[in-house]
Amino acid sequence: MITNLSIRQLQTFREVMRSGSVTGASRVLGRTQPSVSAMLASLEAELGFDLFERHRGRLIPKPEAHFFFEEAQEILARVTRSAQTMREIGDLERGRLKVASYPGGSLFLLPRIIAEFVKDRPEVDVSMMTRTSVRVREWIASQQYDVGIAEMLGERESINIQPIHLECVCALRKDDPLAQKEILTPNDLDNAPMAALFREHFTYRDAERAFAEAGRRFRMRFEISVFVPGLTLVEQGVAYCLVDQISAASYQLYRGDQGVLTFRPFRPRLPYDIAVLTPAHRPSSRLAAAFCERVDHEVKRFIEAVSA
Repeated sequence: MITNLSIRQLQTFREVMRSGSVTGASRVLGRTQPSVSAMLASLEAELGFDLFERHRGRLIPKPEAHFFFEEAQEILARVTRSAQTMREIGDLERGRLKVASYPGGSLFLLPRIIAEFVKDRPEVDVSMMTRTSVRVREWIASQQYDVGIAEMLGERESINIQPIHLECVCALRKDDPLAQKEILTPNDLDNAPMAALFREHFTYRDAERAFAEAGRRFRMRFEISVFVPGLTLVEQGVAYCLVDQISAASYQLYRGDQGVLTFRPFRPRLPYDIAVLTPAHRPSSRLAAAFCERVDHEVKRFIEAVSA
């Protein structure tokens, strides 16, 4: 059984075959002739038979040597390709990234971050899926995806959490009288028709509590599952909506100067924390780790449009 063949032995044998002599191989390899001869002898010892006939100081390859030469070239080429691939992976130039996101983050924010991240990395492929925050957490916990972006829903041993602290802002039409105010409160929106996420969602519970503590009524006229339909209802002038900053920034990016909505800070603050999630029971790839570092910075840059 051959167990100790080395890359250096194969390289030495290849250069001897190419040059036809130990002298020529030693020049190519930058080694002494005795060291090349010793390496060749150790290779033959490992194989258990001679690859060359020695005749008057010349090496004459046997048929087995020609066969082994083809094998050695293929092995060394494969090693070279693998080394190059690993260098590219190490330099974050090659690989596959699997990212899952909750709906609000996947509309504009995540595609922009991914596009910027892969712009100079043509050999990086990305799988991007949109699911609820609960499902994103399940995918990360089961190690099906490298990175997840989801609403903060509590800690879990199988997930690493990198929190990003955001808050809700109030969406209203630019021609609404309340748009003249710099900050909106429950007093301003008392009994006003609101588009809000379903009653089990933390944003609904937090808003209802904030209004109750102010002695005001939080009236949910439209119950929705994601914020985007709520913004359309606000555009039509039939509701207000307390939305996360990412959804607000996404609207401004999409609508631009044609948008009829504006956004105002709401007090008391209604937290809308999200998190970058990675599997806790396996190390992140260098590519995934670099992407996670990019997300936090890009989220903050993305939502500057709301406060500008």
